[in-house]
Amino acid sequence: MTDELRTIIDLIRYGASRFNAAGLTYGHSFDNALDEATQLVLHALHLPHDLPPAYGNARLTLAEKEDVLALFLRRIEERVPAAYLTGEAWFAGLSFKSDPRALVPRSPIAELIESGFEPWLGGREVRRALDLCTGSGCIAIAMAHYNPDWHVDGVDLSEDALSLARENQERLRVDNLRLLQSDLFAGLRGEHYDLIVSNPPYVTDDETDALPPEYAHEPELGLRAGPDGLDLALRILRDAPLHLTDDGLLVCEVGEAEQALVRLLPELPLAWVEFKVGQMGVFVAERHDLVAHNDRIAALADARERGAGAPGAAASLF
Repeated sequence: MTDELRTIIDLIRYGASRFNAAGLTYGHSFDNALDEATQLVLHALHLPHDLPPAYGNARLTLAEKEDVLALFLRRIEERVPAAYLTGEAWFAGLSFKSDPRALVPRSPIAELIESGFEPWLGGREVRRALDLCTGSGCIAIAMAHYNPDWHVDGVDLSEDALSLARENQERLRVDNLRLLQSDLFAGLRGEHYDLIVSNPPYVTDDETDALPPEYAHEPELGLRAGPDGLDLALRILRDAPLHLTDDGLLVCEVGEAEQALVRLLPELPLAWVEFKVGQMGVFVAERHDLVAHNDRIAALADARERGAGAPGAAASLF
C-alpha cells in the first residue's frame, strides 16, 4: 500500500475513500471526508493548513506515509474527531488548541464575530461583553481578539474547560479577557454587559443518547440539555436581563431546539439570524423584550429547576 500511495494527493484521496467506506460522522469543524483527510495529512506532515495546491504532487517518504496512515487508522477505529487528533481547530479565522476538555469549536457565531455583530448591534457601543458557557474559550477569545477595546468575560462551570480556555488565551495573546468559573450567572452578581453571547448545551436527552461515537469523546456536560434541549437556554433567557445594560443584547445558540423554544414562547420576539449557509438556530433578543416577558420565561425556567431538584426562583425577577 505504501508503495502505491506516493504523493500528498494520493494520501488525501485514499483517506477520504477509507473514511466514507467506514461511515464516519463529520460534525467537528469539517463536514466531509475530503476536508478531514486533507487536514490529517497536512498535520502529520507538519505542513500549514493552507498549503498551496502546487505541493499536492510532492512525494512522501516511507516514514511520512506511515505517520499519515496511523492517523487515518485512529480516526476510523477509535472514531476520534479530527480536531482531537491534530490538537487544533480553526474558529473565526483563529487557531485554537482542541482536546477532550471542551467541545470542538464549531459555532456559527464565528460569522457574527467576524461581522462585528452587525446589523444586530446597530452601531451600539460595546464596552463589556460576556461569553456564557465559554468551553475552549473560542467565542470569548475571538471577541476579544477582534475588539481590543472591549472588556470580555468568559464563563464556564467546568474547570477542565477553563484550563483549556486559559491555554488558548495565552496561545493567542489576548489580554482584554477574564475567565471565570460560574454556573451560568450564579457567580456574576453585580456584573453588567452590553452584549451577552452564549452557545450553551442544547442537545436533547434522546439525541445525546443516540449521538454517533465521535461525540462520545466530547464532554457530555457541553451537550445534554434536557428533554427538549432548553434546560439551560431558559435559565439564560430568565436571568440575562439582570446582567444586561438597558439597551443590551443577548445572542444565544440553541441549534435544533429552536422549534421547541418557539413553541414554548411564541409571544417572545426573537430575531433568528440568517447565516451565509442559512438559519442555524441562533437568536438575538433585546433586554427590554426579555423583561417584558420575564414572568412567563421565569415560570418555565423555575419549573425546570424544581424538576431537577434545584430551588425555584421567584415567579418574576422584575
